[in-house]
Amino acid sequence: MPEKRLLQAFDQQAAWCQQPSPFGARVLARSRAWLAAQPQPLKVLSALADDPLAAAVALRWLAALHHLALLGREPWAGLWPPARSSWTDEALDGAIATAWTDEQPHLQAALAGPPQTNEVQRSAALLPGLLHIAQRTGWPLALAEIGASAGLNLWCDLYRHDHGEAAWTWGNPAAGLTLRSEWTGSPPPNVPLRILRRAGCDVAPVDLTRPGEDLRLTSFVWPDQPERLSRLRAAMKVAQAHMAQTGVAISPERAADFVRTELARRPAQGAWVLMHSVVWQYIPADEQASIAQQVESAGQAATLNAPVAWLRMEPLKADLRVELRCCLWPGGHDELLALCHPHGAWVQWQMAA
Repeated sequence: MPEKRLLQAFDQQAAWCQQPSPFGARVLARSRAWLAAQPQPLKVLSALADDPLAAAVALRWLAALHHLALLGREPWAGLWPPARSSWTDEALDGAIATAWTDEQPHLQAALAGPPQTNEVQRSAALLPGLLHIAQRTGWPLALAEIGASAGLNLWCDLYRHDHGEAAWTWGNPAAGLTLRSEWTGSPPPNVPLRILRRAGCDVAPVDLTRPGEDLRLTSFVWPDQPERLSRLRAAMKVAQAHMAQTGVAISPERAADFVRTELARRPAQGAWVLMHSVVWQYIPADEQASIAQQVESAGQAATLNAPVAWLRMEPLKADLRVELRCCLWPGGHDELLALCHPHGAWVQWQMAA
């Protein structure tokens, strides 16, 4: 039954949140208990997706409540971190019920689309992937990112990467954001990285040039994770500044259509790179097949002067780790570059120096 699947999804997501976000886990647990006793809200949320776990319905709900707090609305603003550090079940239950009765337009908008975390810490793995491609091809890169959200990872080369003296550092020390992760393995290639162009798409992009979109993006980060929130806010400032300078915007379109358009714009000299991170599960199977067919066809026509690369940072099934993989044409050789934490907190580089 869909209602049973939804409650199971809330249970699973609460378990996953327990270590990184105790507050998020608690809100999800109280929300699950409330839903189990509320037939009408349970039915509405159950109808959002056939697979509520894959569609992250619980995370949409959690973000909707956090967004109310960020907007300064009560009781959420006075109850959510950082305003409070302890909570009673009664207070959380009241905030959950009040959201349903008093904030229906807000909830409907927040629940309508998939989460937009745009986790910029994933750039700690994506940037090494781009360095790998630059080393192998010797060409500047034209980046095309699907599921780009607000496009924060399209600017991964503009962040400082400092993973410790024993690991590696890269980028401008005066950059607006410094990324740090627990790095194991050899350092990635230390080669020049030149970006020819940047483009991204999303079915529901976050436009950081519009007022209020920064808060919507922030709502998807768990409120008791101050370091993650700080990284996001710094990354948004970097992206906003460079979007204003370059005119780069995230296109609101299907990934397969975007790939078709971007392949038609491939540079005559330079490497075309399709990249994505923790988005493949949200793309319908027929669209996944279309993307794969388009990239493989382009790869078959790739030359040494105009190579094609497919850089994917996607979860292993039934595992909280993700793989960073790269398939490079000519040749079509697919390599495992790294195993990573879903948010990039640690990276286990698999390639030899």
